[in-house]
Amino acid sequence: MARPREFDEQQALDGALDVFWRCGYEGASLAQLLDATGLSKSSLYETFGDKRRLFLTAFDLYQERQLAQLEELLRTRKPARRSIERFLRRVVHRPSNPWGCMVCNEAVELGPHDPDIAKRIARHLERVEAVLTRVVERGQRDGSIGTRSTARALARFLVMSWNGLQVLVRAKSSQPLLDDALALALSALD
Repeated sequence: MARPREFDEQQALDGALDVFWRCGYEGASLAQLLDATGLSKSSLYETFGDKRRLFLTAFDLYQERQLAQLEELLRTRKPARRSIERFLRRVVHRPSNPWGCMVCNEAVELGPHDPDIAKRIARHLERVEAVLTRVVERGQRDGSIGTRSTARALARFLVMSWNGLQVLVRAKSSQPLLDDALALALSALD
């Protein structure tokens, strides 16, 4: 008969997510993961499998949380353009984490040589694009966003801008540079 678990699996996963987010997959050591999760080596492997499966579980969790936050941030009765501005300004003026965006980080670290990670990132960015497409469509209907480009094209541009802004923030770019980049991205909505 298996012993009942004496730890909070979600809390352990959150600890692992923080390590992977801060250090990347390659940089995350087993010692760091054990410390962050509070688990023994055997419990870690029994619960989550190997390091890769733990990483994939944490990475998928990060993506789900990021998408939920995006949908919440853009769900409002305000004009759609104001919602998008608030979304992008939050990246530039209130970075959520000094480690940057885990999706951006892993797109650079693992994406070029790990097809499974590249597929996960592509799927996530497609989902973000779909959310932004709906918001841009709403903006084109409410008149707060111009119609010279299709909603999908603008959403794709916003995905690129969002990721680019996150990289600039992570690189500790100057506030004037960030403000200029943000203003240019928002001008595409005219």
